[in-house]
Amino acid sequence: MTGGAVRTIAVVVAYNRRDLLIEVLDALAGQTSPVAAIVVVDNASTDDTADVVRTRYPHVDLVSVARNTGGAGGFAIGAARAVVRQAADLVWLMDDDTVPTDTALAALLASVGDDDRVTIAGSRVVWTDGQDHPMNTPRPKPFVRAAEKAAAEARDAVPVRSTSFVSMLVRADAVRRHGLPIADYFIWNDDFEYSMRILRKSRGFFVPGSVVVHKTVKLGATDVDPGARFYYEVRNKVWLLRRSRGLSPAEKLLYTGSSLRRWARTFTASADRPLLARGLRSGLRDGFRSRPRPNRVALAGLGEASDDVAACEAGVS
Repeated sequence: MTGGAVRTIAVVVAYNRRDLLIEVLDALAGQTSPVAAIVVVDNASTDDTADVVRTRYPHVDLVSVARNTGGAGGFAIGAARAVVRQAADLVWLMDDDTVPTDTALAALLASVGDDDRVTIAGSRVVWTDGQDHPMNTPRPKPFVRAAEKAAAEARDAVPVRSTSFVSMLVRADAVRRHGLPIADYFIWNDDFEYSMRILRKSRGFFVPGSVVVHKTVKLGATDVDPGARFYYEVRNKVWLLRRSRGLSPAEKLLYTGSSLRRWARTFTASADRPLLARGLRSGLRDGFRSRPRPNRVALAGLGEASDDVAACEAGVS
């Protein structure tokens, strides 16, 4: 990224949260380090999200798709759009309930700097009351070499092994090299798989000075009585542990154990254990009997969005 200004493209995935999306877009417009462009992926919202974006934010690159592709599909579509049509150097990914403080991007950029070994940087995610949000806690990188730790500390950052789509800054070169998020994950574990895949052979930072507010309805982690969505947690975790290129064999063993403990805690705390049991059974069945489809298949039939995904991943092995 030399020879000119760095192009940071913000990507926001939206679904039926018009008022929150307005907050997000206004916050992006107020960044002390401006974004070069904003891509909004409207995931077949049934409210007037698309109309509001067109009328209030005509400068926004709006991608409206005909079906809900989930967070995973939305981020794949948005990242592809940023790389293929917006000539991004950096892609800043976030949900439509993620409101960045005015210096959030500036802090991320300062940490990443011109070190091409750093491919991902994530923000500190807080809830509306200022507490750290347990849903978006990054995983520290184990066994960090002294040089990498010192490089992170010099940039007011912490080395991590994974981070969240609730404010993830990714180098466009890493997107071209490693591909896009896996759309068939739909929701949950998509950001874990994606960041682990990219960071297996590169560096990632958690940047405490970059703060975003995740305006979820409640404060809590995803294992707090997830209901029917538990199916996606189980199926996607099985897919990840069996098939992802992002985890080493040792990491797969480690995360298998941690997942089993997490599921046990979820069952213990649930008010509807039969519902979770059904999700566990079907998630295990589909996780072992199927595999995620290539994005060109999962995201086919969506016009320009499908074309962007295919073009972005054309050179990925």
